[in-house]
Amino acid sequence: MSTHVLGFSRNWTPLPLAAPRGAVSSPSDPATAGNDAGAPTAPAPGGEGETHSRHQDARLGSTDKELKAGAAAADSAPTAPGTPWQRGPRVAVMDAAGGSRNPLPRPCRVLVLLNPRGGKGKALQLFRSHVQPLLAQADVSFTLTLTERRNHARELVRAEDLRRWDALVVMSGDGLMHEVVNGLMERPDWETAIQKPLCSLPAGSGNALAASVNHYAGYEQVTNEDLLTNCTRLLCRRLLAPMDLLSLQTASGQRLFSVLSLAWGFIADVDLESEKFRRLGEMRFTLGTFLRLAALRTYQGSLAYLPVETVDSKMPPCPARDQQAQQGPVDAHLVPLEEAVPSHWTVVPEQDFVLVLALLHSHLGSEMFAAPMGRCAAGAMHLFYVRAGVSRATLLRLFLAMEKGRHMACDCPHLVYVPVVAFRLEPKDRKGVFAVDGELMISEAVQGQVHPNYFWMVSGCRESPPSLEPQASPSRRPPPAEHL
Repeated sequence: MSTHVLGFSRNWTPLPLAAPRGAVSSPSDPATAGNDAGAPTAPAPGGEGETHSRHQDARLGSTDKELKAGAAAADSAPTAPGTPWQRGPRVAVMDAAGGSRNPLPRPCRVLVLLNPRGGKGKALQLFRSHVQPLLAQADVSFTLTLTERRNHARELVRAEDLRRWDALVVMSGDGLMHEVVNGLMERPDWETAIQKPLCSLPAGSGNALAASVNHYAGYEQVTNEDLLTNCTRLLCRRLLAPMDLLSLQTASGQRLFSVLSLAWGFIADVDLESEKFRRLGEMRFTLGTFLRLAALRTYQGSLAYLPVETVDSKMPPCPARDQQAQQGPVDAHLVPLEEAVPSHWTVVPEQDFVLVLALLHSHLGSEMFAAPMGRCAAGAMHLFYVRAGVSRATLLRLFLAMEKGRHMACDCPHLVYVPVVAFRLEPKDRKGVFAVDGELMISEAVQGQVHPNYFWMVSGCRESPPSLEPQASPSRRPPPAEHL
């Protein structure tokens, strides 16, 4: 097992928000109305976005002919300071079962779920100024729905007629995408619903999923409007890629799903304690990190995991017996929490930690490049844990280096990294909380398993990583688009 480094800073020098540009809009479009001072009052959520005549946009850098050919923004210079990887001819994405997924159609119709209070509270203005003009040029029509409370998006997608939409667009932070995915998995038709393509447009405090998609597309690491514009361009290009899903089971009997991460200890406490600074945007995590460093503490618990290298496809899995009545995929590598982990798992001897982090993607924030070692194989995740005894000075040095992913060269002896397929974490005291995709949950025993290539996201990366278990998910072949 190799020993590496993990840092904790989310954001250090965020770019200031640019003055909104005039959005291309129609009088009936709810995105033309904001809740900023002096603007008209926004109509009720769910108003229709109009299709507008396309025009040249210097920021897009593509001709109308290119857009009509289905290459919307494909040859444009990125807003980000850097250029994406060179791309070959456009192809369909392969799924885990050997099937393929065509790009989103043209014209395309999407449902936009937007949290107007996320991050600095500027999401609606940013949608008008940075997103709507690009969608209009790329033949993407939309219905905009503003979320009004916690779990509102979860309730909406549970009841929504998904056949009306080619994709669901989530404009907020990682927490709103967490709500949407769990809402889809709670539907009676969850197996079909979870295959509805999703798109992440960053407008919250934590934008890790969007930053990871931006990284996979070959763009340089950017924040704020630059990241939002890059992700909007990916939507205009319409390419889809399969993403892994982390299934979680808790001691209280809860079943939930994660699209990004589970954190316990330091990182989760920063999430909780920085809530009061939400108006600072991602800078809240920087302030929260310093406050937690000043009062650094340890957390007692037991950790076990199933390393990638010990997964044997010939070994018959033993799914937890209490899963028979549960909705969702079977967690074949997990046994009930009241039982000991299987003998081929690794049990960590230490029981005093500074943090534990299970991470599906490259980033834990738009400027928190937590996993520069590369993307895990489909069906695996990054597991980091920091043992007690690390000094404040070392932690400070690590999170300063994390912005560009250079912390991995520090060789801190207190941090262990290993790619895993499943894990179990059992806190022994009442200290700390869990953060799942940035959403807080009580501290209790939890275990999780990755399901490879389980849902589709708008992405600039056409291919999924190689799968650990190519025969494990034969049911993931998507149905024809008309059934979605």
